[in-house]
Amino acid sequence: MNTVILGATRGIGRALARAMAARGDRLFLLGRDARDLGASARDLEARAGLAEGAIGSAACDLLEPATFAPAFDAAAAALGRLEAVVVTAGLFATQERLESDRELARRVLEADFSGTVLFCEEARERLLAAGGGRLCVLSSVAGERGRKPVVLYGAAKAGLSRYLEGLDHRFHARGLRVVCVKPGFVRTSMTEGLPEPPFAGEADEVAAIALAALDRGRPVVYAPGIWRWVMAVVRLLPRAVLRRVGF
Repeated sequence: MNTVILGATRGIGRALARAMAARGDRLFLLGRDARDLGASARDLEARAGLAEGAIGSAACDLLEPATFAPAFDAAAAALGRLEAVVVTAGLFATQERLESDRELARRVLEADFSGTVLFCEEARERLLAAGGGRLCVLSSVAGERGRKPVVLYGAAKAGLSRYLEGLDHRFHARGLRVVCVKPGFVRTSMTEGLPEPPFAGEADEVAAIALAALDRGRPVVYAPGIWRWVMAVVRLLPRAVLRRVGF
């Protein structure tokens, strides 16, 4: 697939990009840091046995919507028809930090909800103009219920998940396949130092699940898969119970 990836320089996005490059997909990387993008592109080229410069990149920041259209223009110039867009980029901070720093809270909410939605709108227009395609976005199980440890981050991810669901309903008949990936806690640099809950996952494991869902066009997938059943139980818990527990 000719695929644009926003967030391929670290964590789940890097693992997913490596898996896609290894099987021969043509990739174009988007991100905030030109140096990180270049290093990631060279790493992917080496792993896939490609010539230097085969994988292109462009600047794109979820907090700067003006960068979206030029980034997609650069991707289209390099790849031709865009067949898939993958979004793994986002921001995270603990609830305590978000409560004490309003500017940080604004940035996390904007990057993880409104910025991602506007980026997906640009992707959706481009994919539909080419006759359809696949849009794969990382949300989170944090958006399944309002919970004490992830009030603000969870709210952003809840909104993102509902947006992706609506997008699937509205444009499925026109050939757009929307894939919402809902990871639980994943061991990455973003979560380093945080207490690990049960069922913590690895980036490579989540990337493999996301790639399988992208290939099949599955609308919703949990990663690791056990989170589907964990969150099914959480959704049934009475509000009074959730007030008392720290989960």
